[in-house]
Amino acid sequence: MADRLAGKRIAFLLANSGVEEVELVRPWEALQAEGAETVLVAPEVGTVQAFEGDTDEAGTYEATLAVADADPATFDGLVLPGGTTNPDTLRLHAPAVELVRAMTAAGKPVASICHGPWTLVEAGVVGGKTLTSWPSLQTDIRNAGGTWVDEEVFTCPAEGWDLVTSRKPDDLDAFIAAAVELFG
Repeated sequence: MADRLAGKRIAFLLANSGVEEVELVRPWEALQAEGAETVLVAPEVGTVQAFEGDTDEAGTYEATLAVADADPATFDGLVLPGGTTNPDTLRLHAPAVELVRAMTAAGKPVASICHGPWTLVEAGVVGGKTLTSWPSLQTDIRNAGGTWVDEEVFTCPAEGWDLVTSRKPDDLDAFIAAAVELFG
């Protein structure tokens, strides 16, 4: 079981501040445990400040690749963790939005949790997709042409690329299982 993702290279796209720590760390460790190479991609190479909730600073992590230098062809999939300010920052960063567009246009699978789908909305790629998220995103998703559902985890193969989404940190077990399946 520990090699289901051997040979897979998965990008974790984050802002340099604001990611919900548990939504980064648990999927990161789980994908690595399955043999994936995981790459932390951010607007700037260097420190990423994670948070617990919206206001409590947690750990720091090192982004090893700037999003402007990320080549979608070198990745097998993309993870978009949440945190409120993380995807809000990313959706204002044109290279991050373009990376999401390029990955989905190439048919690469994406796993996104909590507020992570905001970046998908900004990239204009949720039309025709069914997904879940933190409940406050449901109107944004619907306005962008997606269908929002209130489920622990949802996998959608529509529109030529596969998407796994979950609502919140409490859904991480289901999210991780679905993401491993997706990327495998």
